[in-house]
Amino acid sequence: MTRRLAEVAKKVGVSEATVSRVLNGKPGVSAATRQAVLSALDVLGYERPTQLRGDRARLVGLVLPELQNPIFPAFAEVIGGALAQLGLTPVLCTQTKGGVSEADYVALLLQQQVSGVVFAGGLYAQADAPHDHYRLLAERNIPVVLVNAAIEHLGFPAVSCDDAVAVEQAWRHLASLGHERIGLVLGPGDHMPSARKLTAARAVAGHLPDEFVARAIFSIEGGHAAASRLIDRGVTGIICASDPLALGAIRAARRKGFGVPSQVSVVGYDDSAFMNCTEPPLTTVRQPIEAMGRAAVEVLNAQIGGVAVPSEELLFEPELVVRGSTAQAPRD
Repeated sequence: MTRRLAEVAKKVGVSEATVSRVLNGKPGVSAATRQAVLSALDVLGYERPTQLRGDRARLVGLVLPELQNPIFPAFAEVIGGALAQLGLTPVLCTQTKGGVSEADYVALLLQQQVSGVVFAGGLYAQADAPHDHYRLLAERNIPVVLVNAAIEHLGFPAVSCDDAVAVEQAWRHLASLGHERIGLVLGPGDHMPSARKLTAARAVAGHLPDEFVARAIFSIEGGHAAASRLIDRGVTGIICASDPLALGAIRAARRKGFGVPSQVSVVGYDDSAFMNCTEPPLTTVRQPIEAMGRAAVEVLNAQIGGVAVPSEELLFEPELVVRGSTAQAPRD
């Protein structure tokens, strides 16, 4: 007990006597200090006293698949801010290669007795990935909201950008510039948002040759490799499933000696940070992350408050942002 008091006091920067007053529910401690002590208990892995465990109901898990793509920190900022305005504290869980898995994070969040979880990307978007931890959350009746397209039958409400509209906007933009050989750089075959984008592209194109569709891991390097294949097949316009993929596509074109946008036009997806500062500035389809993030928190908070929320998907309209990476198709 003495060791616990000392560790928590050091973590917070208060006296052991102050920590003791908080743990015993005594008066004379400010609300901010009290919350800091309780948070330190959680961070250090100590169990709260029984009478204080209810405070954990103010914790909400925020699970991100990565931080390298700027769109995920942007979602975290919006969602975290909206949670804070409601007096809820986000517990950020970020996956890294070879690190803690999504299932491990869910187990940790359940141990922390969180009152809800927001997934801003994750294994729910991959049909071939393990999904048992989502079923565990459902069995425990933990409020959950998913951001962007998920596999069917998970039974959670979702807040998504409309992938079909995004591809239609990008395709029609390139077509209006005279591009006839338009290709796609998408995520893996089991990735649900990419599957929606492919379906929409086939619908708007009428006929989309299989060789004009390239799969990639979501990274600049993945975009480079996939776009290289498309350029070798004669594609002049490339629509990518993320901004990092699009940056890779621009690099691939340049490495092959093609000008962007004079010979190859590239469209990204997300409009993440600094895409207006690239060379050339990236034409991309913007996800309305502010509206989506706030909607996700509203849906989660309703569930926490006991309101029955339909397990349906709220679709948000994307916006084409035309910059300098697209231009008239080259003349043969």
